Amino acid sequence: MKKYLIFFSIFILFNSLSAEESFKESKSTHFVIFYQNAGDDFVKTVLEKAEFYYDRIAEDLGFRRFDFWLWDNRAKIYIYDDAKSYQAASGQPSWSGGAALLDYKIIQTFNLAGDFLDTILPHELGHIIFREFVGFNNPGIPLWLEEGVASYQEKSKYSQAGIFCRKAIAEGNFMDLKKLSSFYRVTSLDLELVNIFYAESFSIVDFLIKSFGRDKFVLFCQNLRDCENLEKAIRLTYPFGSLEGLDKAWVNFLKNGDF
Repeated sequence: MKKYLIFFSIFILFNSLSAEESFKESKSTHFVIFYQNAGDDFVKTVLEKAEFYYDRIAEDLGFRRFDFWLWDNRAKIYIYDDAKSYQAASGQPSWSGGAALLDYKIIQTFNLAGDFLDTILPHELGHIIFREFVGFNNPGIPLWLEEGVASYQEKSKYSQAGIFCRKAIAEGNFMDLKKLSSFYRVTSLDLELVNIFYAESFSIVDFLIKSFGRDKFVLFCQNLRDCENLEKAIRLTYPFGSLEGLDKAWVNFLKNGDF
């Protein structure tokens, strides 16, 4: 599976690099946009939003930058003309409005993709900035943490995540951390589970940052980067001592507002 994913990523990267020859370019300080027939206003707005999120996400998470996205290190955003062209180039399913190749700081979307500017773009940039901080090939990062950090950039979308999680608990649909940690691909879940997975993932990150502050979360990410082990990073940073302890504290917080 790992070899397949590496090959698939290289295939997508090759397609993206090949596309540069036929695409127009628009540049800002930290981004290069490649596009064909997207309107100038849309391209300009994407650049402005991307620069805004570039600054906001790192500040939001409390990350200090050591590797700035300048000159040849700028991130690349590919805007395909339509959903069909985007799907062919990226290999994404029909419901996807955008995707990222994290290691290469590449984001792909299509012209006027719904919710791209306000949700997909900050989500995918959240992935890249988080991975850049903790390590692109770090084996200690579970899917729920990665998606929780990315979803944390969509606070308006997940403003009711706590209510959603409490409802899932009441209805018996809630997934504990052990269950969340068993998922490695969101595409393996049905739509109902996808919604619960993202809401819960957001809720855990929100709980950690609200309850213990951004400095602690940064320390947690540093420990995760250095140890490449989730349990050890939790034990070194928070009073829980284990994944089970975090799970208990988070659920208590959802139910009672304390831990």
